[in-house]
Amino acid sequence: MSQDELAQAIREDGREHGEPNYCAKRNVQRWESGDVRMPRKIYIRSLERVTGLPIEALGFATPVFGTRAAAQAPANGQESARGEVVEMGATSAPGGAVPMTKHNDHGTLSGIWLSRYEYHSSGRGADFTGEHFVVVIQHRNKLTVRSLPEASSNPDSPLTMDLTVDGNVVTGSWREETAGDGYYAGAVYHGALQLLLEPTGRKMTGKWVGFGKDFDVNTGPWELTFKDASTSKAAMDRYNHRP
Repeated sequence: MSQDELAQAIREDGREHGEPNYCAKRNVQRWESGDVRMPRKIYIRSLERVTGLPIEALGFATPVFGTRAAAQAPANGQESARGEVVEMGATSAPGGAVPMTKHNDHGTLSGIWLSRYEYHSSGRGADFTGEHFVVVIQHRNKLTVRSLPEASSNPDSPLTMDLTVDGNVVTGSWREETAGDGYYAGAVYHGALQLLLEPTGRKMTGKWVGFGKDFDVNTGPWELTFKDASTSKAAMDRYNHRP
C-alpha cells in the first residue's frame, strides 16, 4: 500500500467497527519515520486489523502493559511526538466498557494459538483436518484472528476469524481462502463459530457451521490451543510453518 492507501484503509476500518478516526497520510509518514513511538489506541486496533499483524511486529516501541496513557491524546485525532503508552492489561474500563479477560502473560487471550477443525469432503468421501498457527489479538472483548503466512496444513489457505468474548463463550465468524491449485480451486468459504473457553484460558473448543461445495450447510468440531503469549516477530517466525 502507498501511504495514502494505508491511511484510507485505516479510516474505512474504523468506520466499519464503529470507531471512526482521522488517519491521514501525515500520520503514516510519522509512524514510518519513527517520530511517533506508539500510535493512539484507536489507530492500533485498525492497524492490527488492516495488516493482520500485532502492533509489536510493526516496528513500534513495545507497549507497557497495565499502565495508563501518560497524557490525554489531542481531540483532533493527531498523536503527540511522544506517542502513547498503551493500556493493555486493565481489568476495568470507564463508561461501563467490557474489560479484557486475563488468561496469559499479556493479560489477555492475545498470543499464538493452533487452530484445528474437522470437515467432511463429500467429493472425496472422507474426513479431513485443517490446521493453522494463528495470531490472536484481543481488544476489550473482541478477538482478531489471522493465520501466519506459511502456517497452514493446506498451503496458501489463509484463515481469518472475528470473535467476541462473553465470559467463557466465544462467538463470531470465520473465513478461509483455499489454494488456487488445490482441490477446492481457490473457493472462499465462510461461516459462524462458537467456542467454549476452558477455565485455564489455554484451550477453546466448539463447532463451526458453514456452507459446503454443494451449497448445503455443514458443521464440525473446531478447537484453538494456546501456544505462546508472545506476538513478537521472533515468536511469529518460530511458528510460521506448517503445523
